[in-house]
Amino acid sequence: MAQVRDHDRASVAEGDERTYGGELRRRYATGKGSWEWINAEELALARNQARGPWAEALSGVDYPWLCWNVDDQWCLVQQRMVRSVGWTPVVGFDPRVGPPPLVEGAILIDFNEGLDLPTMSMMFPLEFIFLFAPRLAFWHSDLLVREPVFRQLADDFRGLADGETAATDIRRGWWRRLIGHRGRYWELIGCNTRGASRAQYESGCGWWRRPTRHPNCPDEAERAARRRYMHDHGVGILIWEERAGGTVHPIPLRWVEEGHCSRVGNKRYQSRSPRDHRRDLSKDLSFNYDLNEVASQLGLSRFLTGPGVNERTET
Repeated sequence: MAQVRDHDRASVAEGDERTYGGELRRRYATGKGSWEWINAEELALARNQARGPWAEALSGVDYPWLCWNVDDQWCLVQQRMVRSVGWTPVVGFDPRVGPPPLVEGAILIDFNEGLDLPTMSMMFPLEFIFLFAPRLAFWHSDLLVREPVFRQLADDFRGLADGETAATDIRRGWWRRLIGHRGRYWELIGCNTRGASRAQYESGCGWWRRPTRHPNCPDEAERAARRRYMHDHGVGILIWEERAGGTVHPIPLRWVEEGHCSRVGNKRYQSRSPRDHRRDLSKDLSFNYDLNEVASQLGLSRFLTGPGVNERTET
């Protein structure tokens, strides 16, 4: 697998600054997971890749957990944590960064192969879980979780019946919902089963932005009803629960929010990349957070090092 070299990343970034907009902007937005921006050709290709090479890579894997690389060292900590609870790390990556080293037993998948989008986030493959895995746990690239909580979540995810979903709960209280502010389920950490993923896709819901634009949204009346919801990632899971009878097990945000190393709630956060679809966590994450300090604060220092790391190679 070819790596993205530093000079290639630099030239791409410079070109983006000069030409960002139009088709390039659409392709960046597509890589983040949006029904508003993906075209029919890209959707067909993604589905073919999911039922083909993605599914082949995970054949026989019962408990895959997606770790999305934006920074090699952060991704290695996540991989080690996933291995420690008996799940298999499935490693995807932002194409601007490339694949990280892998811990023993981890599976690398280039989810962007054939699509060749300028960026891709973990949101992209979440929409197609029903085509390539019996279930898939996932978490943000900038999230670490205290070990007792992580072990509990791993057990909970393992116990999900097919057709059920677990997701971080940021729904609004009833008083906010009365004025139309419903909130959403968040992909900060969660797990989806094959049956739930299929039901979500068939009912035009799911993880991507703008579920009003989903090709399987049943009719105009339903489309109008969905406009009362927000348009962000994960709102389709809330719609699936409320309007299609789906089963979602909520994960309290308070369980995990202390380890979310993002700009959310951090007044000192300094963005080193554009605050649009070009956002690049490889520039932002380690600039704002020291991995050693975060791991120490959360009691995770033992995951900073570990055996069984295979250096990535070019093919």
